[in-house]
Amino acid sequence: MRALNRIGNEAGVTFCDPSVELSIVYIRQCNDIFCDVSMTYGETERLKTPEAVLKEAGFAVSERCCCRPSCFDYAARKSETLIFIKVQSDIDIFSSGDSWELKAISKCVSAASILISEKTRDKPLEDDTVYSRYDVLAVTPKTFENIALHNVHPLIQAGPGGYYVEIDGETIKRRRQELGLSVGEVAEMIGISRRTLYGYERGMAKASVTAAYNLVFTLGIPVAKPVNVFEESKSQRKCFLATAKIAITKSKFMQKIFRKLARCNITTVKRAPFDFVINVPEEKVKIIGGVAGNRERELDRRVNEILSVSKVVRAHPILITEGQEPPKKAIPCIQSQELSKIRKPEDLISKI
Repeated sequence: MRALNRIGNEAGVTFCDPSVELSIVYIRQCNDIFCDVSMTYGETERLKTPEAVLKEAGFAVSERCCCRPSCFDYAARKSETLIFIKVQSDIDIFSSGDSWELKAISKCVSAASILISEKTRDKPLEDDTVYSRYDVLAVTPKTFENIALHNVHPLIQAGPGGYYVEIDGETIKRRRQELGLSVGEVAEMIGISRRTLYGYERGMAKASVTAAYNLVFTLGIPVAKPVNVFEESKSQRKCFLATAKIAITKSKFMQKIFRKLARCNITTVKRAPFDFVINVPEEKVKIIGGVAGNRERELDRRVNEILSVSKVVRAHPILITEGQEPPKKAIPCIQSQELSKIRKPEDLISKI
């Protein structure tokens, strides 16, 4: 909201004014006054943890994944909504490698990926605003709580050069025609070019907060699209390079396994409790697998995390070992000498 008030002041708009019922921040179409709910940086300590928020909102939440460095902390599901969450105090610490793997995993299991952060370097992030770090959407803890518990989705997106709003082009065009106004007339009233307004109506351009407010004032209806961070992002759905697959590993044992499973639709990762994800669409089967070398010390803990994530994702867990005794856990195991019998996805599925 601080971002809205600051930008609103520049445009001569007071967003907390009850007369602005149709402003772009008016997410719930009711008669409440939209009050400033911004926090100081220190107030974030009083917020619930993301895990607690998700459970209160009715999500099934996995164990926290911390047995080894991971690109996500939790997997969570509510009905058909599946999300992977990374909590990172400073958004700039989230690396491109973590982003790549998180998007790869999310794409394999049709999930959304969310980064929850409080600041960028020493500057607090704004509430009610969606940021992006290497194409992973990011929000503050307060914004995340509002989304999960109150179904209040942010409208403002932070981007290069300022803050933007995604406009509902069909709504603008329909209302303009109802009012009997031409594109040129509306554009002149708002103070933009006809080409820009065409872009809004065709969904080809985002609007500045000021332009979006002017549209609301001119047309008399809400025009902004809320950002649903719990939905799989468009960039993920567009043939993301996650299907390029093989992660680089120095382990000869793991290289042997990945070559053996190359015929499967496999995505390998390094920064997760598991080592690969296999998607078999024709069988409607997803497999989350770990590879355990002889020297691994915390295998039991890692297996617990694999089992927990698999349950939330609705995937089949599996563990491939280098010959040591399999852990006493409810996870199917394949020993290295059995790999020769695995020639196609169905052979692997039969072991589950």
